Amino acid sequence: MSEFDSNLPQRQPLLIVISGPSGVGKDTVIQRMKERNLAIHFVVTAATRPPRPNEVHGEDYFFYTHDEFAEMIEKGELLEYAIVYNDYKGIPKAQVRDALASGKDVVMRLDVQGAATIRRLCPEALMIFLTVQDEEEMVARLLERKTETPEGLKLRIATARQEMMHIEAFDYVVTNHENHLDETVDTIIAIIEAEHHRVKQRKVTL
Repeated sequence: MSEFDSNLPQRQPLLIVISGPSGVGKDTVIQRMKERNLAIHFVVTAATRPPRPNEVHGEDYFFYTHDEFAEMIEKGELLEYAIVYNDYKGIPKAQVRDALASGKDVVMRLDVQGAATIRRLCPEALMIFLTVQDEEEMVARLLERKTETPEGLKLRIATARQEMMHIEAFDYVVTNHENHLDETVDTIIAIIEAEHHRVKQRKVTL
């Protein structure tokens, strides 16, 4: 390698966290990113909640019983885990490490609590906060899902208000405007591409 080449930054795989309150469209954004056939590994989250209609075990989430999840915790198999709306969610450790070792960027979909844990474990993670135009739009999306009880909806709205106060812990904020999904995805991909062109690359260690 010549001196000219040695001065160029070497591309490093990124650990990318996409987070934000319920109802902002995290799952929809990530699904559209998958449809783009990007050279990215999308982490499949482990969860104890029951699957929603059309969700597939091993693709959308790994669905486990509480006993199975507890065993994963005891064996240290999770990078992070948390109780989210009375159910457990967690990130399988081996899945993330294997993907990074292969040189692929890794995208994790996390609630704000989980994102904070990853930030502590890996300060070089790329943190993207996804939001919507206003609270009314978020509530409308939650109502449209028809998966919440009135009490559950109140809890999610109250939690979202608290989560919005943690935006400054993130590197970027992206507004997912109604009916502009592809623009949202384009913005996230542009952020990832820009990060790969930094002179000082993020070096992820886990």
